[in-house]
Amino acid sequence: MSQRACAAFFISFLTALEGPPRAGAADILQIRVLEGEGAVHATASRSARPLTVQVTDETGQPVAGAAVSFRLPDEGPAGVFASGMKTEVAITGAGGRASVWGIQWNRTAGPFQVRVTTVKGQNRAGIAISQYLSDAAPDQAATARISAGRGRGKWVYAVLLVAAAGAAASGAAMGLSRESKSAPAPLAADALSAPAVQVGPPTVTIGKP
Repeated sequence: MSQRACAAFFISFLTALEGPPRAGAADILQIRVLEGEGAVHATASRSARPLTVQVTDETGQPVAGAAVSFRLPDEGPAGVFASGMKTEVAITGAGGRASVWGIQWNRTAGPFQVRVTTVKGQNRAGIAISQYLSDAAPDQAATARISAGRGRGKWVYAVLLVAAAGAAASGAAMGLSRESKSAPAPLAADALSAPAVQVGPPTVTIGKP
């Protein structure tokens, strides 16, 4: 089954399960974000790191074979998955983990959330992964990490930190340039090697000239 067909099947399956789970359901599903929470990405870039979640039951044991849907916003800061769609579906392995890679981000800066839903049997759970697109193009190795649930003010703070670092680097470069222009020119080699002028003792004459 193609990814498009799989995503369409999963969405229709979730729609059919809008009512509460039937009595006697075996497990309560839980989702925990393992990688990607609070990540900051450059606009118009492709993500180099995955979004990874783990599905467990109410005792914390990994749940294998659960379908996990990752959903990007339809508008505003967002993007598309490697399949070119807004929704990607993955199946958890033995460790209960599911990941998505290679998201192509759009050119709209700002905060957004990736909606994650998991289903197995008559049980399901959902969670949101906070993300941010920035025009400042932060380096992947220095990507800001923001704790979930602390409000939009933290997003602004992270962007200001990136901008302040860039301004400091620019100011340092300008300072070095000014110092190099105002520094005195070095003495010529001939001037340094010229012999010193020696003055002998004065001659004193007594009497008539």
